[in-house]
Amino acid sequence: MTDHLTVVNHPLVQHKLTLMRDKKTSTNSFRQLLREISLLLAYEITRELEMTTRTIQTPLCEMEAPILEGKKLALVSILRAGNGLLDGVLELIPAARVGFVGLYRDPETLQPVEYYCKLPANLDERLTIVVDPMLATGNSSVAAIDLIKAKGAKNIRFLCLLAAPEGVARMREAHPDVPIVTASLDEKLDDHAYIVPGLGDAGDRMFGTK
Repeated sequence: MTDHLTVVNHPLVQHKLTLMRDKKTSTNSFRQLLREISLLLAYEITRELEMTTRTIQTPLCEMEAPILEGKKLALVSILRAGNGLLDGVLELIPAARVGFVGLYRDPETLQPVEYYCKLPANLDERLTIVVDPMLATGNSSVAAIDLIKAKGAKNIRFLCLLAAPEGVARMREAHPDVPIVTASLDEKLDDHAYIVPGLGDAGDRMFGTK
């Protein structure tokens, strides 16, 4: 664990991740597990939110009570697989503003190409949490954060289910100011840029596609 990378070793996170890795786990179960694990990861990535106080009246007395400070958070999903994490995080932070970045990998250059980008306003005043289950090569994540920074975001965190050392290194090089929270730092990428041991293609397993 470093300042740049946090691996969440909570027993429930690790248990649910093992079930998700199992190729026998059904699409429905995979989707439900992803929703559950995203709640636990969201708890970790929001640990250091800025707080202030507000005067309230309890049934017994008046008090100065802690409350979140500043504008609502922004959640940005990297399509399409990011939506699986997004659902769970939104359960924990239902008032968050939501944006989407769509990227695909050019088959010849292997570089990410933007096809959709819709982001909340005033990103410069919000904590922005970017969600994508798999941090593999890091190219798509870096490109998405490039876009988000270009729209004004300054305080950004990245949430993923699995990370490969190659993706973590790429993110650290391109965006050293963006901390990463993940459930596991896996061994490596294979020749097809899949995370090993991994869990296969998160989007395909989530949506039942091939």
